[in-house]
Amino acid sequence: MGFKEEIKRRRTFAIISHPDAGKTTLTEKLLLFGGAIHVAGAVKSNKIKKTATSDFMEIEKQRGISVATSVMGFEYEGCKVNILDTPGHQDFAEDTFRTLTAVDSVIIVVDAAKGVETQTRKLMEVCRMRHTPVMVFINKMDRPSKDPFDLLDEVEEELKIKVRPLSWPAGSGNTFKGVYNLFEKSLFLFEPNKQTLEDGISISNINDAQIDESIGDKAAKLLREELELVEGVYPPFENETYLSGNVAPVFFGSALNNFGVRELLNCFLKIAPSPLPSQAEERLVMPDEEKFTGFVFKIHANMDPNHRNRLAFVKVCSGKFERNTNYLHVRHGKNMKFSSPTAFMADKKSIIDEAYPGDIVGIPDSGNFKIGDTITQGEKIHYKGLPSFSPELFRYIENDDPMKAKQLAKGIDQLMDEGVAQLFTSQFNGRKVIGTVGALQFEVIQYRLLHEYGASCRYEAINLHKACWLRSTDKVQLDDFKKRKLQYMAKDKSGRDVFMADSGYMLQMAQDNFKNIEFHFTSEF
Repeated sequence: MGFKEEIKRRRTFAIISHPDAGKTTLTEKLLLFGGAIHVAGAVKSNKIKKTATSDFMEIEKQRGISVATSVMGFEYEGCKVNILDTPGHQDFAEDTFRTLTAVDSVIIVVDAAKGVETQTRKLMEVCRMRHTPVMVFINKMDRPSKDPFDLLDEVEEELKIKVRPLSWPAGSGNTFKGVYNLFEKSLFLFEPNKQTLEDGISISNINDAQIDESIGDKAAKLLREELELVEGVYPPFENETYLSGNVAPVFFGSALNNFGVRELLNCFLKIAPSPLPSQAEERLVMPDEEKFTGFVFKIHANMDPNHRNRLAFVKVCSGKFERNTNYLHVRHGKNMKFSSPTAFMADKKSIIDEAYPGDIVGIPDSGNFKIGDTITQGEKIHYKGLPSFSPELFRYIENDDPMKAKQLAKGIDQLMDEGVAQLFTSQFNGRKVIGTVGALQFEVIQYRLLHEYGASCRYEAINLHKACWLRSTDKVQLDDFKKRKLQYMAKDKSGRDVFMADSGYMLQMAQDNFKNIEFHFTSEF
C-alpha cells in the first residue's frame, strides 16, 4: 500500500466526557468490535473480573476512574483506528487538553439521564477553539433517560453546536429495544450482552411488519412517527459541515449492552477525517510531506513498573517514522536514533518498524524529552499549543522515610515530567511545593510514589492563591521585585522564576505596582 493510502486509512480520535458518562466502557466496546480484544472488561464490577483495557494503572482499577490518557490502536475494515481514552475527571483536565492537540476528531459521550455536564462544556470549548470535528454518543439509553428530542436540544444549547441525529433509539429504559440507523436506513434489534458480540436482527425497511412483531405495534408506531419528525426537523446530513466543526452527528445507544456502538463505529470510519495538517509556529505542516515530523504530547513514567521505564508519546504529523533512523531533537539540537519504538494497546506494547501520520508512537525515554518537544528529519520547527496551566492547589511535599530520599527524588522528578502536576522550589527556604489543578492529583502522586518507586511522602498545608511565571525586559525592576518578594519566589522544574501569590489582592497589587513585569498564568512547555 502506498504512503498516501496509508495516511487516508488512518483515524485518530479522542473519546471525552464528564466522569461516569461511559467513556471507558465505549472504548472497550469499540475495541471489541475491532477484534482487538475478545472479552470486554468492566470499569466497575464485582462479577466481571476483567478490568477495562484502557484503565491499566492500579489506582484506575481500584477507583473505577481513568487518571491518565491511554492509547489503543487496532485494524477495522481496512482502517487503522487510534483511540485515545482520556480522563473525564476535572482534576485531570490538563492531560485531556493536551491529548486534544494530538487528535483529528473527537467523540463526546453524554449520559442520557444527566444530559450535558460541566466538564463536557469545557472540553467542547477546546474542540471549538481548534475547529475539531465532533460526534456525540448519547449513552445509557437502557436506563430511564430524558426524551431524545430534549437531549438533542440540550446538546445544541449547552455545547453551542448544531446537531444531526444519525441513529435513533427504539424506546428507552425498560422499553429500549434497539437502534434505527438513519445513516444506513436499517434497524438493529439486539439482545443485551455486556461482554461478547451477538449479531442482532437487521431490518432495512422501516415499514416492515417484522418490526411490529419484534418490538410491538405501539413501539413501532412511535418509532415511525419520531423518525418522520427527525427527517422533517433536521436538514440532511452533509459531511462538510461535520468536518468543519459546525454540525455534530448524534448517535444513541448503550455502550454497556452493545446497542448502537457498531452504528457509531461504521459511520465514524466513513465520515471522520484522516490525518489533518498540523500548525507549527513556523508554518503549516501537511501530513503527506515526505519528511518526518512529530511532537511529544504526553510522557508516562512506569508503563511497566518492573523496569521503571518512561515512555514519550509522539504524534506523527508528517512523513514516515522509521525505526533506527537518525532524527533531530529540535530543543536539544542533537540527532537521536530510536531502536525500540512501540505501538500501543493501553499498557501492552509491540515494537514497530514504521509509523505514518496519525499514528501515536511510544519512544523509551531516559529523561531527554519534555511535553511539547518536536522531533524532525532535520527541519527546525516547533509545534505549538501544549499549555501548562497555573496550578490552583498547593502543598509542601516532605520525605516520610529518610532511607528512601533517592527514590523519592527520582519519583517526583519523573512524575512531574508527565505534566500531571508541577514542582516549585522555594527560593526563600528551598522547600519543594507541588501545585495541581485538582485535589485528587495529590492522592494519585502519593499512591504512585509509594507503589511505583517505594517512596513514602507526606504533605503539609501551604496557603497560596496562584503561581505565575514572570517575564520582563526591565531587568532592574525584575531584580527589585524578586528581592522584595523573595519569600514568595520559587523556581519551576525548568529553572524559570515563578511568583507564588498568597492572595488575589497581593497578586493585583504586584501587577499594579510593577507595570514592566508580565505575569503569565499559562506556560507553554
